[in-house]
Amino acid sequence: MRAAVLEATVTELTETGYAALTVEGVAQRAGVHKTTIYRNWKTSDGLIADALTRHFATAITIPDTGAVESDLRALTRSLVTTMTTRAGRALLATVLSDAGRLPQLTEIKRALFEDRFRRAEPVVTRAVERGELPTETDPDELLKALVAPIYFRLVFTDEPVDETTADRAVAVVLAAAHARALPAT
Repeated sequence: MRAAVLEATVTELTETGYAALTVEGVAQRAGVHKTTIYRNWKTSDGLIADALTRHFATAITIPDTGAVESDLRALTRSLVTTMTTRAGRALLATVLSDAGRLPQLTEIKRALFEDRFRRAEPVVTRAVERGELPTETDPDELLKALVAPIYFRLVFTDEPVDETTADRAVAVVLAAAHARALPAT
């Protein structure tokens, strides 16, 4: 039941958006009574927060191709693929809407990015160990610089985001790392 309700919530967010989402709509889509939802989630915002957490907390495959460039390319292309789906764009819109002001959602966003960066950190540390990146390269700074141009296009400019965008982000971040512009702060 829980998985069905959370999946129905993501689908409702995708199709109707945050402002139009109702517990009744989620209940109907999930095939449960709305009281079932209220017993498990006290508010629709709590339901949305749980649904977003579940959706974005999918396992991240950390590439290990033996070369930092191809590892970073795989990471960014995966991000582009995820965020350019209809669901990815709808969920991004939800996070940027009034829902984004919910303290619960703010904490979820922070925890999500910390988790993603922690999981991807081995890509950078392996590259440092292999001598592909300067020893002072900060994994968090590199990963933030890597995803920034993708999110900038998705959030602010609405420019196309594709594999070229991903590959360009990799080229820029590797140039910055080799210029020693991404040390620990």
